[in-house]
Amino acid sequence: MVKIRIAILLLTTTACLGCATYQIGNQALFRKDICTVCVPVFESDSFRQFLGERLTEAVIREIETRSPYKVARLQTADSILQGKILTDQKRVLIESRSDEARDIQVSLIVNVGWTDRYGRPLMKSRQIQISQADSFVPEGGQSISTAQQSVIDRTARDIVSQMEIPW
Repeated sequence: MVKIRIAILLLTTTACLGCATYQIGNQALFRKDICTVCVPVFESDSFRQFLGERLTEAVIREIETRSPYKVARLQTADSILQGKILTDQKRVLIESRSDEARDIQVSLIVNVGWTDRYGRPLMKSRQIQISQADSFVPEGGQSISTAQQSVIDRTARDIVSQMEIPW
């Protein structure tokens, strides 16, 4: 009986020591040397008002919910995540016989760079381009605002995914 207890104790100890460096949750996906991120408002030359601000809010929300990082002011942040909306387009995919739009696509292309406070890149490359698109059907009661928000949310998700440590 004593030998069985010793064997169980040894197996338990070995299992615990073998998993000592294993991490559970999103903490293992992100860098340990960065704690805070400054996210200035994304630049945008778009004629659509507040598109850069909406994308910035979505990115901040994604950082706060999916990563261990906290968003901070420029003076106190360990890193800076900057972006620029290169293009945003709205185009008709399907038209009716009377030239009314039946299916419309909204797309967004964003350039993103993440650096530490000394300007060293923290992503795979200095600048990453992210592209997203979504379509909506006006006849079905869908609006461009809903489609834009969907594209913005997916773009923000992709941006935060690029902040993960490469495998």
